[in-house]
Amino acid sequence: MSFEMEAFLREITSGLPDAEQLARVIVRLTFAATLGAVVGIQRERAGKPAGVRTHMLVAMGSTLFVIAALDFGMTTSDMSRVIQGVAAGIGFIGGGAILKMREEREIEGITTAAGIWLTAAVGVAIGLGRWGSALIGIVLALIILSIVGQIGKRIGNSQESGMAPDTETEAE
Repeated sequence: MSFEMEAFLREITSGLPDAEQLARVIVRLTFAATLGAVVGIQRERAGKPAGVRTHMLVAMGSTLFVIAALDFGMTTSDMSRVIQGVAAGIGFIGGGAILKMREEREIEGITTAAGIWLTAAVGVAIGLGRWGSALIGIVLALIILSIVGQIGKRIGNSQESGMAPDTETEAE
């Protein structure tokens, strides 16, 4: 093998993790994708534009930023800057999910943007190995997006009709 080919192969393989690191990366990225999918499925069922793939990619991307920084041996203060960068950067994706309806003068998509932001935070937690925090965050997100969302709709519908939240009409 020529010197150039050996140098090329060394460059490609130099960043590969050992078996233990590889397992850690695979498990964390898979867990991040799974938790991201949970939120994404809920958003798709609610008919929102940012669904399963978006949330999976956001969670995995955030996890990968943290894993790469940890594997590089960054200090705690350096790691905090990576996390700040992820949090700020994800705001641009969230901003893209928010639409201002010109005719109706309404803003739509803030909950979707917040879900993307939360999914990024879950990814950061997983990247740091904080499995419990990530799981609790997803469970609470599902409660907020599903149950609290339904309560909010019921309250809004009853206020529009001038009825108490638990009052039913014959049309319902």
